[in-house]
Amino acid sequence: MRTAFRWSPLVFILVGLSIFASVLSFIKSEHCRGNLWSSPDVVIHACYSDIPALFTSHHLDEHQWSYQGGSTSVEYPTLMGVVMWATAWLVPSGENSPRTYFDINIFFIALLLIVSVLIIGKIRPQFAYLVPLSPALIASLYINWDLWGIATMLLAIHLFDRQKYSLSAISLAISIATKFFSILLILPAIFILWRRNEIREAARYLVVTTSVWLIINLPVILTTPKGWWTFYQLNLSRKSEWGSIWYAFSLLGFDVKNLNYISILILFAIFLAMAIYLFELSTTPTLAQVSFILMASVLCVGKVYSPQYVLWLVPLAAIAITNKKALPAFWIWQIGEGIYHIAIWEHLASGAGGHHFGLPAGGYAIAALLRAGTCAYFIGTLVALSLKNSSPQLKDGHRPVLDFLFGSSSSYP
Repeated sequence: MRTAFRWSPLVFILVGLSIFASVLSFIKSEHCRGNLWSSPDVVIHACYSDIPALFTSHHLDEHQWSYQGGSTSVEYPTLMGVVMWATAWLVPSGENSPRTYFDINIFFIALLLIVSVLIIGKIRPQFAYLVPLSPALIASLYINWDLWGIATMLLAIHLFDRQKYSLSAISLAISIATKFFSILLILPAIFILWRRNEIREAARYLVVTTSVWLIINLPVILTTPKGWWTFYQLNLSRKSEWGSIWYAFSLLGFDVKNLNYISILILFAIFLAMAIYLFELSTTPTLAQVSFILMASVLCVGKVYSPQYVLWLVPLAAIAITNKKALPAFWIWQIGEGIYHIAIWEHLASGAGGHHFGLPAGGYAIAALLRAGTCAYFIGTLVALSLKNSSPQLKDGHRPVLDFLFGSSSSYP
């Protein structure tokens, strides 16, 4: 009964804050919604959304299957395409159908935000309020369908840390089949199980995740393989795009050659750094504690860093914080995200007729680099605090990897 008493007020507060965030995001979208996302209003008023735009451009308004149209196939993993296609069937035809489609989808997104925040309340109740109060999250909430993948990712983390590994693997597979970002969590999950000497559980976790992902994807692979491959082909071949540090460098006159190869090398470097960091911790961390560090590091150096990607990072940041000393760095990062959110729309609006503001390319590039820099600062703060709080006496018998590599000769004269 005590647990229920403590939990109930928190549920009430978190649900209220989530509804508040959803309403604020709706108000931000209202101008474009009222004008059916006409141009240049979508950039001048910073209320662009993929939801109505893709409804017509991918013929979802004609109930075309998401992966059947060849060049008009959706550029998302399977379950995201299913959501886009299924919700289109709820929309009556007419000139206002894009608005109706938007309203239906943001209703589900608002519900998913509530679910996500409540899961975070279970994982890290003292910092769950950060998610619905995040200005960057509120600003980007209705740009895309990301919350479908985020909610299942958070559930996978919660189940994993409660040692319900099979259910966690199923939830993670569903998340990967929805948006793919959460595939990054497999690495720390396997490491945690390996460090606990649960080798069989690690192998089972990998097998279950892969199997469930295949079960979800195989029907689409077999029936519309070209449309299914569209998402993966795009990400393998794409060049630097909006939000990435590489695109910012190009705007400043520093073009990076062979970016695809460099991206792969950087990805491996991040994985190596993550492994060293995990080895340096004196006790085995939870998946909640380390997920943000890996995903944020990868997104910051990716070839594209869309405004809505912050939706993935804010919940992971809230569950990664274990010390109030990290809160200033969190809010500094949020300021960086807020500046970028304004900058990208002002930059895009600079070419819009009759718009008297606008941000030149150089200013936009600086904002993009500032965004990545504040995120890197927050990552560094989390890493520094976790290493500082690690006990010098290794509770699970593991020796820090740096001592192993560079201190092995200390016993010799």
